[in-house]
Amino acid sequence: MNRPNLPTTQAAVLAIEAVAARHGRTVRAQHDIGSDRTFAGLVGQDGEPGAIPHEALLEFDGSPRTAVRLFTHDEAAVTVEGIAFDVPRDSVPAFLNSVWSGLVHVKVRTFPPSSTLIVTVPGESGYREALGVHDLTPWLSGKIR
Repeated sequence: MNRPNLPTTQAAVLAIEAVAARHGRTVRAQHDIGSDRTFAGLVGQDGEPGAIPHEALLEFDGSPRTAVRLFTHDEAAVTVEGIAFDVPRDSVPAFLNSVWSGLVHVKVRTFPPSSTLIVTVPGESGYREALGVHDLTPWLSGKIR
């Protein structure tokens, strides 16, 4: 499935805000703009000449607890109930739509004991992250299969 191209942090923020609005979630956004405020400014600029680094942190109300950190170089970290996923920036809106639509489950194995949080994004391979014993929140416990 083709994902929209989100070439800038601002384009990603607008797309994510649209998904949040469709799911009735409010967004708190914090923007870090400029070499003196972003991580990218600390390591030097290897992007386009004259480009101003722009990073953003988006936090959403409701359950599950969700946050997105957008970095300058097409990278994003999405946190769901304290579990961090590395997601390509272009896939973040679809990832959030899957989380808020319930396409999430926790797979538990008895031997060897392990738990994995799985987010299924239509048209992509699923995203998986291991869970520790103390990571299971009431929301995650409700997603166990």
